[in-house]
Amino acid sequence: MTTPNSFDLPESRPPRVEIIPLIDVIFFLLATFVLFTLSLEKIRAIDVELPKAGTAGDETGTLFLQAAEGGVYYWKEGSSGRAEPISAVELPGRLRDYKGRATVPRVFIRSDGKARLGSAVVLFDEVRKAGIRQVSVETSASAPGS
Repeated sequence: MTTPNSFDLPESRPPRVEIIPLIDVIFFLLATFVLFTLSLEKIRAIDVELPKAGTAGDETGTLFLQAAEGGVYYWKEGSSGRAEPISAVELPGRLRDYKGRATVPRVFIRSDGKARLGSAVVLFDEVRKAGIRQVSVETSASAPGS
């Protein structure tokens, strides 16, 4: 029997906790915490001198050093120059001379594919001792003396 002031209410169900809004709130708090933490620490950077882009024909003053099989080294100035064999003893003096007369001394180190790694390391060491900072390495093997 119904009373005149009663309402037909659905059966009451137990309350339910929605998990999706809870996850959204947790991620919001996490992101806020991370951003706040990052703003507290000053980010320090190291100044880096990046290389300048050059053209393919800009190799007139470039020095090409090649390590070949048997500890033989080749010296070639410019891309159209002639490669000449030199010894490891001659290398320091010629590098100092090259650095003194080149406006921007650049060295490409290459190998013939059969040379030992130690020969290339000798070239690296001598170029570094001469004070030449622009050193590149060719990753493809080339014929001896090319």
